[in-house]
Amino acid sequence: MNKVLKNSWALFLGIGFLMMAYGFQGSLLGVRAVQEQFSLTATGFMMSGYFVGYFIGAMTISNLISKVGHIRVFAAFASLASLVILVHSIFINPYVWFILRVLTGISMVCIYTVAESWLNDRSSNKNRGSILSIYMVILYGSMGIGMFLLNFSRPENYQPFILVSIITSLALIPILLTKKKPPTFKKIQGMPLKELYETSPFGMVSALFYGTIQSALFTLLAVYAASMNFTIFQISLVTFLLAISGAISQYPIGKLSDKYDRRKVIIISTFGASLFALLAILSSGQMYLPGELATSKVWFFIFLILFSICSLPMFSLICAHTNDYIPKEKFVAAGAGIQFTFGLGAMSGPFLCSIFMNIVGSNGFFVFLLFFHALIGVFGIYRMRVRETVENPDSQFVAMPSTITPAGIELNPTTEHIDEPYSDKVKEILDRKGVEYKKN
Repeated sequence: MNKVLKNSWALFLGIGFLMMAYGFQGSLLGVRAVQEQFSLTATGFMMSGYFVGYFIGAMTISNLISKVGHIRVFAAFASLASLVILVHSIFINPYVWFILRVLTGISMVCIYTVAESWLNDRSSNKNRGSILSIYMVILYGSMGIGMFLLNFSRPENYQPFILVSIITSLALIPILLTKKKPPTFKKIQGMPLKELYETSPFGMVSALFYGTIQSALFTLLAVYAASMNFTIFQISLVTFLLAISGAISQYPIGKLSDKYDRRKVIIISTFGASLFALLAILSSGQMYLPGELATSKVWFFIFLILFSICSLPMFSLICAHTNDYIPKEKFVAAGAGIQFTFGLGAMSGPFLCSIFMNIVGSNGFFVFLLFFHALIGVFGIYRMRVRETVENPDSQFVAMPSTITPAGIELNPTTEHIDEPYSDKVKEILDRKGVEYKKN
């Protein structure tokens, strides 16, 4: 573990700053949109721009890295992300913000790809599980801390936007000053969607639906809380609890899925999320009753935590379930296909959720989450009736963030063998001789 941190501390520190800025930015834009009285549909449309950009970036980043290299790509897109957030504070318009969110999405997926391919290059069979675990903790922990920065200054001021830009720029320093050589980029192809569906219909369909859920959850929770008249501190607390409780629940629920039928764990988790979404609706309705009839917001926080515990491990569960039906050598390709399908759903999530909120009111947010979680559960029950459970000794649950790229999926310790990484000294000698970094 100490060796992992020693070799990758600069990258972990840079990613930590970026995720802190990302968590802060998402909450800030949501609350500011409510204060500027953007319509719910316009807000959902604007927030969906991030996932449109993420999808575009995922399709193009591999060619760009191959041409100009990891460090230049990281520096360029971290700088772009830092610039874009400042432009938000100048042009207060949902359609301009949509374009800016697209640019942010492109920047972030490029940064993730660089970081994860770099980590993958520093990994071996002995430590890649540890590296992925540390990476997960940094992603969710830094995002949670960033959400509390919403209390730094009022969202209608320009100072919060400047702070996001500063934190994003800080991420460049440890990366650009590191002596570690950047990795040789390896392009990873995803599995064709037809083959992915034939391999695991439940895996592909649930990834599509879950993409709509999680994109709406992380982009519109702050909008929901602001529209329910939560204080700035309460909004930051709600978003923090969402990220942290979901991260903590990954491993216990994952271990249950290794011990019992994975589809049953997915179905129970998704119906549990639907139940707690319903209870969140009921508790939120009680918060503003007159006098002593009103209930404490604590119940809402409890139901949100329980919802997050059931919902956030779903992406990792879906990846593990898909792997149950394929050979080990296709784990990374299938994971890339699942991520692609998740992205297709994510692009529509915030916009669709905003339509629910327009029709039902603020609690349309939880109605949307309840509906799509229930759809996953119903389809899972159907698939269990038409296909028997398969025991695949190579497949096991590995906690992964939903933002993970194909390069990061290779950190999964159950995937194919990775050669021990060369030391920097050996790489330098080979580089001088023009020898490719491969072991026979």
